[in-house]
Amino acid sequence: MSDQAVSRVVSVIVPCRNERDYITDFCASVAAQSIPDGWTLEVWIADGMSDDGTRERLADWCAQDARFHMIDNPGRIVSCGLNRCIEQSQGEFIVRLDVHTVYAEDYVAQCLATWQATGADNVGGPWRAQGTEGARGVVQRAIAAAFQSRLVAGGALSRDLNHNGEVDTVYLGAWPRATFERFGGFDEQLVRNQDDEHNLRIHKGGGRIWQSSCIRSTYFPRASKADVFRQYRQYGYWKPFVMTKHGQAAAVRHLIPGLFVAGLTALVVTTFVGALLVKCAPLHEAWLMGLIWLTTATALGAVLLSVAYGVAVYAISWQIAQAQGRELLKHLPDVIAAYHFGYGLGSLRGWWDALVRRRPDPAFGRLTR
Repeated sequence: MSDQAVSRVVSVIVPCRNERDYITDFCASVAAQSIPDGWTLEVWIADGMSDDGTRERLADWCAQDARFHMIDNPGRIVSCGLNRCIEQSQGEFIVRLDVHTVYAEDYVAQCLATWQATGADNVGGPWRAQGTEGARGVVQRAIAAAFQSRLVAGGALSRDLNHNGEVDTVYLGAWPRATFERFGGFDEQLVRNQDDEHNLRIHKGGGRIWQSSCIRSTYFPRASKADVFRQYRQYGYWKPFVMTKHGQAAAVRHLIPGLFVAGLTALVVTTFVGALLVKCAPLHEAWLMGLIWLTTATALGAVLLSVAYGVAVYAISWQIAQAQGRELLKHLPDVIAAYHFGYGLGSLRGWWDALVRRRPDPAFGRLTR
């Protein structure tokens, strides 16, 4: 019997759009993956109708390596691209990859090994972020260092590089095909958080998600604080749509930034309105003293909450800088605030659109890379 007759297929699926500067190196890294004996590799890349030359470079690569296939993703967003790849793929095991991540040569092999050892419905490795070395990469290194901190991320196990065991989510993901037959594909209404929603569906359906530190990759985050703010504002925005769909949060940490920003905003607005009423109120009104007390209390609350947050941010920044490099310290407070306030403000807007408008704002449908 030939090797081809007994080989099992592992499918790599990749959504992409406008990745001209990265797509060739990415394809080369996937082609170099060490695939275990008895398995053959196929790669499906769903292009979101790129207009920057990505399609031409990808077509050239596919023409020289028959394992690679490019398909159109008219929906343009990640969830649509993933589903189109799953529909076309033939593998009994499916591994998702992202163009902006660098993978260990045994990444696919370790995904397969972890699945075979655990029987989990989704497996993956820790989410390891790294910035560019040198003076120009200091901000990106600060962004990566803050991203990796469990204090910044609310204790997410996906940021713990040494954790092995069950988790609520993993970076990217790899699944036996049976997982999609049992739990369905990705929600194409979600521009962001489609992986979190899918993992929540797996958990609610009695499935298991497993993280292995042997599954190694390196993610290169945004390189500016403004880009991080916009990215996490979008992440925060789509989270309420996931929560309202399932009637629960995937984890308590997803609620905290929105509650913090809502609380601080409420205190500031109440203080401002109270001060305005005190200024305009007749001096003889009986309720004036109560209004003054309330305004003073809310102003004090806003100050104390802001100071407490500032102290916590600087303490975390100092801890990270001690481990990652003192030169990061001047950027870390801004970076951490961009993560938290971006996510929190996005969450508040998302709750408004999910509960009041009952539909997402198209402005949040544009990807921010």
